Amino acid sequence: MRVTTPYEGRGFSGWDAHAPIAAPLRLHRCRVQEQWTDYNAHLSESFFLYIFGDDSDAFFRFFGIDEEYRAGGHSLYTVETHLRHLGEASVDDELACTLRVLGVADRKVHVAHTMHHTDDDRLLATCEQMLVHVDLGSERASPFPAEIRSRLDAIAAAHAQLPVPDWVGRRISL
Repeated sequence: MRVTTPYEGRGFSGWDAHAPIAAPLRLHRCRVQEQWTDYNAHLSESFFLYIFGDDSDAFFRFFGIDEEYRAGGHSLYTVETHLRHLGEASVDDELACTLRVLGVADRKVHVAHTMHHTDDDRLLATCEQMLVHVDLGSERASPFPAEIRSRLDAIAAAHAQLPVPDWVGRRISL
């Protein structure tokens, strides 16, 4: 079975360089499905990442990476993820994600997600990721096209006003 996201088939809806950019972005909401829960009747650990993946997919479409873009030979790959599980969710709980761009380089974008319960805004999880822009033909990192890079730079500039979360850049140790 192939994994799909709720955003597959939704194309890029265009970019208005003069429109304000939310800080952070609020692009993805979902309701916990029964098949996402484990033997404790809570959201299974793998589905935290699944939900953050859907948030990333919504983000990609926000700035111009969709099926048409990928058909042109480029995509974004996740190369590193740091996920923190801070709470529990159960069937039918509604969850909302935020995403902010922490930095952009020629071939990479550094993002931070949060996941909250919508009923009381409790923080459920955080996720820090490094994404790399890839030429699908060579399967090697490649620079962002100028148009995509300018959009990412605009988002990063809008998000630079936010304080960097204290959990960004952490490492696991005893």
